[in-house]
Amino acid sequence: MNYHAGTYDVIVIGAGHAGIEAALASARLGCKTAIFTINMDAVGNCPCNPSIGGTAKGHLVREIDALGGEMGRTADASFIQSRMLNLGKGPAVHSLRAQIDRREYSKIMKHKLELQENLHLKQAEIISIAKTKDHIWQAITQMNAVYQAKSVIIATGTFLGGRIYVGDVNYESGPDGLFPANKLSKSLKELGLRLRRFKTGTPARVLRSSIDFTELEVQYGDEPVVPFSYDTLVPGKNQVCCHVAWTNEKTKQVILDNIYRSPMYSGEIEGVGPRYCPSLEDKIVRFADKERHQVFIEPCGLDTEEMYLQGMSSSLPEEVQVAFYRTVKGMEHVQIMRCAYAIEYDCVDPLQMKATLEFKDHCGLYGAGQFNGSSGYEEAAAQGLVAGINAARQVQGKAPFILDRASSYIGTLIDDLITKGVTDPYRMMTSRSEYRLVLRQDNADERLTPMGRDIGLISDERWRRFTEKQRQKELEYMRAKKTVIPPTESVNNILVARGTTMIQTGTRLIELIRRPQLNYEVLAPIDPNRPQYDKAVFEGVQIEIKYEGYIKRQKADIDEMRRLEKKMLPQNIDYRTLLGLRKEAQEKLDQVKPSNIGQASRISGVSPADISVLLIWLSKCSHA
Repeated sequence: MNYHAGTYDVIVIGAGHAGIEAALASARLGCKTAIFTINMDAVGNCPCNPSIGGTAKGHLVREIDALGGEMGRTADASFIQSRMLNLGKGPAVHSLRAQIDRREYSKIMKHKLELQENLHLKQAEIISIAKTKDHIWQAITQMNAVYQAKSVIIATGTFLGGRIYVGDVNYESGPDGLFPANKLSKSLKELGLRLRRFKTGTPARVLRSSIDFTELEVQYGDEPVVPFSYDTLVPGKNQVCCHVAWTNEKTKQVILDNIYRSPMYSGEIEGVGPRYCPSLEDKIVRFADKERHQVFIEPCGLDTEEMYLQGMSSSLPEEVQVAFYRTVKGMEHVQIMRCAYAIEYDCVDPLQMKATLEFKDHCGLYGAGQFNGSSGYEEAAAQGLVAGINAARQVQGKAPFILDRASSYIGTLIDDLITKGVTDPYRMMTSRSEYRLVLRQDNADERLTPMGRDIGLISDERWRRFTEKQRQKELEYMRAKKTVIPPTESVNNILVARGTTMIQTGTRLIELIRRPQLNYEVLAPIDPNRPQYDKAVFEGVQIEIKYEGYIKRQKADIDEMRRLEKKMLPQNIDYRTLLGLRKEAQEKLDQVKPSNIGQASRISGVSPADISVLLIWLSKCSHA
């Protein structure tokens, strides 16, 4: 017998990285919110790699933080090693990555949910959702409790229809041995949502004392530590080292001898795996000519002896795992604590969604995270934040919050999902953004904090610090333009030592900074009037100066993109009746139903000629 258990503005199903950001955003914006988890001890769990950030993912974390989200602050509070990746390349691809204590991260996140005003954290499995005749959503738990809400956000991660595969053994399960959510999929299908099966995997966790670290390369953290969050004023310290190992021909041979036992190659797994994070057996097969593959050995926390073997995920039988792990130098006697596995799960086709992450045919129903066909903690958190903001704003009768491709990596991520769809789990990469020189991680606050403030997620103190930083950047840029460096012997000695030409007349500081060989740090001895600003101020100004021409060109491209975004397309167009459109374009446009010309231009299968047809049709309509 069902019973009425409560009424909310917003219900969030799932308390992983997507669900957490969604629930916190909704509650902080004043909506009475409930968040449900199958297991209270798994809130904010990191079932795969014990890290936050990485290439492009660090950008996402910075953007989440700039908007007022939580992931960056919690990563800063629980990290054990921090590194900035890609420093040998340009600033567009510099990305922060932090090794975290996964249990500490989960503990902090759970406590934040418990303390949050307007938010109720509940342990219960939601087995069905439906809409009443009064347009109110109902969520029913396995215990027959009925909760009502104006909006529902689905953030089920890999739990939805979860099934674990290890060799020829497979069974129903969520990640980390938790219960799966097996009943909700049927309810979603009854709503008419198109679901599909994806898979992902994770490597073994092994005992620290069973590894010979003297045989491994050491990977130290960076000093000084750079935090994710603009709220972290005193960064923590690196507390651990990571290590690097390599597979070899013996590893390859063990895997090839047993490849027929992999459920991925035997046909047992029907789900599509991640293209950019393949299992070790997949790497061995796909890159057959490669002699070795890198393995990163990373601690899972300070109070555990478990080590994570990044780069060695597998779904081969346990005894085969033991055999190939022990072929790696330094791991000859390794002891597996948790074996590697693949997990198959249900997710949705994101082409059914708007840019708000609301389903087009279901008002008040949103999706976020791996449920939307993405992979990764950071991609999930980014979507959760956007879904939570929009669910709250819809309840409150406010305009939707939409991030376009030129505003952020978050906007790029969502736009890719809803216009291109996904054929395998989507992973954010810097190469996915055509505007990456403008969308750097160092200027995430400049791009997004004003939006976060307008929404209501940025505190007065945070806003004061942000506006002061922007004021300092403007003053420093003007100072660099006005300051003249004289052609003294000491000045020219520095220029020659750095491999650049001497100056014969007074030269403005901004012109010297533009030179590839020079920067603020090198010029400090001849710049005595430099103000005492934070390092981030000078780094931001320096990037703007050095890449000014490229940035202007990219901003012109952005202006053109936004011009096309303003050309709105009616949602009731029958594209099959528009003469001049190719059949493939008709089918894709009819499936996606883009909201504007800009979106239409990014749909796979829609050509520039098809866009011209749409522009002519729109022009005729406006003059009709």
